[in-house]
Amino acid sequence: MSDNNRDRIIGTWYAVASFLLWGFLPVYWKALEEVPAIEILPHRILWSFVFLALFNGIKKRWPLIKETYSSANNRISSLVSALIIGTNWFIFIWAVNADHLVEISMGYYINPLLSVLLGVIILRERLTVWQLTAFALAVLGVAYMTLQYGRVPWIALSLAGTFGLYGLLRKTSRVGALTGLTAETAFLSPLSIGFLVYLIGAGNTVLGKASVSLHLLLVGAGIVTAVPLVWFARGARRIPLSSVGFLQYLAPTCHLLLGVFLYREPFTQVHVVSFGLIWAALFIFSLSQVRIKKRMEGISKTALPNP
Repeated sequence: MSDNNRDRIIGTWYAVASFLLWGFLPVYWKALEEVPAIEILPHRILWSFVFLALFNGIKKRWPLIKETYSSANNRISSLVSALIIGTNWFIFIWAVNADHLVEISMGYYINPLLSVLLGVIILRERLTVWQLTAFALAVLGVAYMTLQYGRVPWIALSLAGTFGLYGLLRKTSRVGALTGLTAETAFLSPLSIGFLVYLIGAGNTVLGKASVSLHLLLVGAGIVTAVPLVWFARGARRIPLSSVGFLQYLAPTCHLLLGVFLYREPFTQVHVVSFGLIWAALFIFSLSQVRIKKRMEGISKTALPNP
């Protein structure tokens, strides 16, 4: 087996493992459902920073991080992305423990399409006819559910929107994913510590009152947050971006299956129609991405000089 094939296989396994861990993360938050989401969040931030600080220390990456954040633009960008990802994490944790996994899955299914729309609005990117068709189908799916249930699926749209904005900031920043998350959790950690101190002072916390296992789960929130990102970073370096694009649907598929089959959330005919439109949109969108990739490869080949 060639080194390239071996690298691609290893990369695929890392990427699959990261998306599966993200997909099954709701099971972890369900184990903490007796703790309010507003208290889980600062633990997730603080212990993520502790884990990443140790990881970066072992890998001797702190000089790189220090150099990266000598730039004021990088510091401001990471502060904004920290606030956005913190909001995303809170909505996700709350929604899991409020039994909205089906709607969470919708949010992460439509996220790639919303990311394309953000690219059009902010980066002035152009949509192909097929991408426009895919986006229209997704809008129909969301609109159908809104009309049938009489409410906007705000959880799905909030998760897709915050994660889409976060992805846009990551795309326009030169800061790597691990370096970025380290800085983001570093920015939010003082706020997290301050809020936990406030809860302790008010006597409105599980700290010191809950079981040892619950305390360990709160500490482990940092590990289950950071580990899939480490795996994803290792996988994304080894496999084509198109492969990453297909694999990303593993996570919302796990969310949907967990919601329907493990936690018995309703999946009605309205859901079937709405999700059917969204899945059709994703199928068309994925095909359009493959066609764009092939076209770009063809241009690259024709642009090469003759040997």
